Amino acid sequence: MSSGSTLHLVLVTAPDADAGRKLAGAILEARAAACVNIVPGLESHYWWQGKIDQSSEVLLLIKTTKPKLKALEKVIRENHPYETPEFVAIPASLVAKKYLAWVCDSVQPA
Repeated sequence: MSSGSTLHLVLVTAPDADAGRKLAGAILEARAAACVNIVPGLESHYWWQGKIDQSSEVLLLIKTTKPKLKALEKVIRENHPYETPEFVAIPASLVAKKYLAWVCDSVQPA
């Protein structure tokens, strides 16, 4: 593992579980992440087109490495149904060595 292999947790919302599953499949097929958790039951409140809006969504918690962030963002942009999909990457300050090794191994080409 190189020092550039820092684990990142990426947050992405989707309109429903079906869209979340489609995104998860595209992300994993591209080896842009090691794992995608789909968390249902999210209620989002936000500014959109000059007014406050709200909707039901699912949250994708995506685990990847720093070198894979650009590829992951590209997969999200190409496959997401939203005009402006959320893409927030948070670097992990502490990760179990075995877990990080698994993530790094999982994002390598087969």
